[in-house]
Amino acid sequence: MGIISMIIVGFIVGLLARAIMPGDQKMGWIMTAILGIVGAFVAGYLGQAMGWYVPGEGAGWIGSIVGAIIVLFIYGLVSKKS
Repeated sequence: MGIISMIIVGFIVGLLARAIMPGDQKMGWIMTAILGIVGAFVAGYLGQAMGWYVPGEGAGWIGSIVGAIIVLFIYGLVSKKS
């Protein structure tokens, strides 16, 4: 049940990040879910490095969305060059 909830939350976070980020991101629903999940991991690691989260603590909703926006920005830079 934990994996299913992680995929659902990742999908919601990915949708919100795509709605906030300007431009047209051509991604399917699987890539949107992966975007949200990776964004949550990025936010968790950045938060731990900055001292905002203790090790093992996950990022919250806002942190996950910010992490997904960072990943989406990097994805946009990489996909434009190829």
